[in-house]
Amino acid sequence: MAQNTGTVETYDVTTIREDISDLLKSISPTETPVFSMCKQRKAGNTYVEFAEISLAAASSANQVAEGEASPANDAGTLPVRKGTYTEISDKVVEVSTTDEAVNGVANAQTLAQQIAFKTKEIKRDAEASITANKAANAGAANGATARVTPGLPAWLTSNVSRGTGGANPTLSGGTPNAAATDASAGNVRAITEAMLADVVASCWENGAEPSNIVCGSHVKQAISAFSGNASKQYDYSNSPAGRRAIVAGFSVYESDFGTLTVMPSRFSRGRDCFVLDPEHLHIATLQPLTQKPLARTGHSERRLISMEMGFYAYETANGIIADLATS
Repeated sequence: MAQNTGTVETYDVTTIREDISDLLKSISPTETPVFSMCKQRKAGNTYVEFAEISLAAASSANQVAEGEASPANDAGTLPVRKGTYTEISDKVVEVSTTDEAVNGVANAQTLAQQIAFKTKEIKRDAEASITANKAANAGAANGATARVTPGLPAWLTSNVSRGTGGANPTLSGGTPNAAATDASAGNVRAITEAMLADVVASCWENGAEPSNIVCGSHVKQAISAFSGNASKQYDYSNSPAGRRAIVAGFSVYESDFGTLTVMPSRFSRGRDCFVLDPEHLHIATLQPLTQKPLARTGHSERRLISMEMGFYAYETANGIIADLATS
């Protein structure tokens, strides 16, 4: 249909404000499965100690004669001291007084929003740190070297499956002083159900009750494709009456030793698949996550968002399938 000459259309106007939603959505993921499942405790120093106790092996020959006069002493059950270091993580934001005053889209430029964003980033950094393959570092004086808390792969030596060329980490004085050795790129392998089942069984044999599997996206898809899972592909719980929904994957793994929840992680290494008992994963916090004002020197305000924590794991209670393909 024709229009009258001179009709003004939106195509001709350059001053119309864009339709930008004030509902700000952060596209950065904030899920921290390993950090969130850890037991929390307070640290009293930068070096945090804990004790591991191993019971004597069960014996089928523990019989003594009635009226035994001088039973022999058994070896004492003594703890083994181990330890971890705390590490400091921080973010610093500075916002001008003008930024604080203007009416911005979703007000994302304000000091309060910037603090909220950086708080999420520190939590993501903590997840990446405690799942990284890194050894402990005591740090050095005068700010020469930062302290480093060891990551989960650096604790695990008993319940492990590694590719050719991969090797366990080493501990010195009960603290991981060398990270695990990764297999070369040519020796990574696809995860199999046998690998997963073997590590779960090893955890159980060592007295653990693992309940979680944490892995990257590719390994998660591979676990969902394990043979024998066809019966798990139909989910009736959330479907309309009389209809069935096809589920592409599954979130539980039924092992011979219990049910484990399969949890994808965005921030752990894709080549690692962890079998975890949350009762034996610990975060020791020396300085809780907080924000503090820094000195104001002009037309802006600065804030320091920081935390100091150490991570440790009881290694016989947790396991790893390492050196896995990521694509």
